[in-house]
Amino acid sequence: MQTVDFYFDYSSTNSYFAAFMLPESCARHGARVRWLPLHLAALFRGTGFDVMAMTPRKARYLWRDHARYAEFTGLSFRKPSRFPMKTARALRATLAIPMLSDPGASLDDESLLRHEKDIERFAQGVFRAYWECDEDIASPGVIEAVARESGFDGERLVELADSPAAREALASLTQIAIDRGVFGAPTFFVGDEMFWGKDRLDFVERLLKRE
Repeated sequence: MQTVDFYFDYSSTNSYFAAFMLPESCARHGARVRWLPLHLAALFRGTGFDVMAMTPRKARYLWRDHARYAEFTGLSFRKPSRFPMKTARALRATLAIPMLSDPGASLDDESLLRHEKDIERFAQGVFRAYWECDEDIASPGVIEAVARESGFDGERLVELADSPAAREALASLTQIAIDRGVFGAPTFFVGDEMFWGKDRLDFVERLLKRE
């Protein structure tokens, strides 16, 4: 079975759309999604990129383009009042999900793939909380609520998110992404082939279909 590696950050508007579009694409071709949280703030520190460094005209265009994607996908996107958002705790909570059922779980690629559907449910919940409901996903209370709504022990997940294992896993996954050539989110890998941006999902699907 084919696997698509999906690098994302909750602060990324385009990752929000990809989080719902990619699973549908993979389902059409019997492929799986490996959800890989990426700390964009740490990645950008190494490149000097400033997410807020754009002209007002470009910013207006981008938000309009996001509205078009919302109409196209049927997602309830709206511009949040806080942007960008601190996401490290939410990303670590995502990585900690395997530890809820297996306290000794190794938070590596294969563990994340084994818990694909659990992570998908939680990650989509976090994306909705921020990009649809304008909630502060840096808040432990919001993360706990999303976890409960996703069927998990929210209080325990927030505790695990602050554990050394979750912190180390996020740093490690971010470094691995950098080593693979990732420079932004969302980024997808089908084998060694890399695609950047939600508007490249057509290429991802074509490759899945061909293979």
